[in-house]
Amino acid sequence: MTGVGHLVRLALRRERGIAPWWILLLVALALSLVAYINRAMGTYQLKLEYLDVIRGSAFFQGLGGGVPEPRLETFATWRSGGFLYVAGAFAAVMSVVRHTRREEDSGRSELVRSAVVGRSAQLTAALLVAAGMSLIGGLVTAVALIGAGLEPVGSLAYGTAIMTAGWVFAGVAAVAAQLVREAHTATVIGLSVLGISYVMRYAGDATGQTWLTYLSPIGWSHLVRPYQDERWWMLLVSALVAAFLSVAAYRLLGRRDLGAGMLSERLGRERAPELRGPISLAWRLHRVLLVKWAAGVAFFAAVAAGLSPLARDLLARPSIVVDNIVKLLGVHGDETLGAYSWYLILILAYSVALYPVLMTLRLRSEETSGRAEAVQATPVSRLRWAGAHVLLAGLGTTALMAVAGLVFGTLYALLVGDLATDVPRFLAGALSTVPAAWTVGAASVLAYALLPRASAAISWTVWILTAGLGKVAGPLYGVWDGTPLEPFHYIPNPFATASSEVTPALTLLALTAILLGGGLVALRRRDFG
Repeated sequence: MTGVGHLVRLALRRERGIAPWWILLLVALALSLVAYINRAMGTYQLKLEYLDVIRGSAFFQGLGGGVPEPRLETFATWRSGGFLYVAGAFAAVMSVVRHTRREEDSGRSELVRSAVVGRSAQLTAALLVAAGMSLIGGLVTAVALIGAGLEPVGSLAYGTAIMTAGWVFAGVAAVAAQLVREAHTATVIGLSVLGISYVMRYAGDATGQTWLTYLSPIGWSHLVRPYQDERWWMLLVSALVAAFLSVAAYRLLGRRDLGAGMLSERLGRERAPELRGPISLAWRLHRVLLVKWAAGVAFFAAVAAGLSPLARDLLARPSIVVDNIVKLLGVHGDETLGAYSWYLILILAYSVALYPVLMTLRLRSEETSGRAEAVQATPVSRLRWAGAHVLLAGLGTTALMAVAGLVFGTLYALLVGDLATDVPRFLAGALSTVPAAWTVGAASVLAYALLPRASAAISWTVWILTAGLGKVAGPLYGVWDGTPLEPFHYIPNPFATASSEVTPALTLLALTAILLGGGLVALRRRDFG
C-alpha cells in the first residue's frame, strides 16, 4: 500500500472539476423533485389521485419502484430514487476506470510504478476516491433534504442508499478494469452491469416479481425504503457485496501483468483494404458504438410506444393530475395522445444529443493517444481527419432519430393509430429534432478546438444544461416549456402547430455551421497533441 496517500491526492486533484458537478446534480435533482411534489400535489387529495394512477400503471410502478405512501417524502424519493441511485453508480464506475485502467492505457501507471509505489496502491486510491465521492454525495443529499424539512432518519437512509449504490458499482468497475486491457471496454462492462441491474429492478417492480428486485444491485438501494420502514439491513448487503468485489479485484490484480487483462484479446486482421481514407477509418472506429446506440434507442422507443394504450386510458380519466399533463403537452382533444407520444420522442432526442458529444470526445482521445498524429503522418490533413469524425457524428445522430421515429411510429400505429399517417408523422417529428442535437455536438467541437484539455468538462456541461433546462426536465421546477437557453426549446411541437415552421430549424442549422466552422478553423491553427 506504499504511496496510497500521494495517489489519492493526485486523483482528488484530477476529480476537482468533475466530482462537485456530480454531487450538485444529486442534490439539485432531489430538491427539485421535493419542490415539484409540493407544487403539483400539494394536498393529500391530489396525492391520493396520483396514487390511483400509479396503482393502475405497471409502467409507473416500475419507474419509481413500487407503490409509495401518499406523503411528500415518499413521493419525492419515489420520483427521484431510481435516477439518483443510477447517477451515483454511474459516477463511481467512471471514476474507478479513470484512475485505474485509463492510467494504464496512457502509460502513466508505468511511470508512477517506477517510483516507490505499491502494486495495489493505484487500485486502492481509485476505490477510496470513488467511495469518498459516493459518501459525500449521499451525505450532502441527506443534509439538503433535512434542511428542506424532510424527516432526518429517512433522509439519512436515503443518502446512505445512494452511497452504497456507488460503492457496489465502484467494485464492479474495479473488477472490470482487471478483466480487460482497455478503459473503453472496462467502462462498457461496468455500465452494462448497471443497465442490466436497472432493467431487472424495473421489471421486478413493474411485474410484482420481487425476486428480480432482490437480485439487482440497484434494487438493493430501492429496498431500503427510506421514509417508510427503513430496511437498514439492505445497506449491509450492498456493503458486503462491494467489499467482496473489491477483494476480487485485488486478487485479479495480483495475477495479471501491467497493461494486460485477465481475458485474452482477439487478434485483428493483418490487413484492412477497406480503410481507404479518413471517412472509412472514422466509420471503423464508430460503427460498433453506433450499433449499440441504435439498439438502445430502438428498445426504449418500442417500450415507450407500447405504453400508448395505457396512456390513452390514462388521459381519458378526469383528474387534476391529467390536467397538468395536458397543460404540459399544450394541446387538447383528439391530439392529446399524439402530443404525449411526441413528448416521449423528445426524451429520446435529449438522450441522442449526447451521441455527437461522445463522438467529439473521441477526437480528443485519438489526439492524446497519438493515433491521430500517426494518421496525419499520411497525406490526410488535420481538417480531413476531424471532418470525417464530425460528418459521421452528424449522420449517426440523424440515423438514431430516424430509428426512434420509425420504431415508435410503427408500434404506435399498430396499437392505437394508422400506419399510413402515423409512421410518416412520427418519423418527421423525430427528424425535426436533429438540428438541435447537431447544435449541441457543434458546441462540443468548438470546445475541443479552443480548449482541448477542458473539452470533456465543457461538453458534458453543455449536454447536462441542455437536458436540465429543457422541455423534459423543466416541468420539475415549474417551467413547462423549457427555457430559451437550450436548442430544443425552438423545436415546435408538430401536434400543436397547424403548419410546418422551418425558421427554427434553419436558424439552428446556421448556428451549427458557425460553431463547426469556428471549431475547424481553431483546430487547424492550434498546436496538436
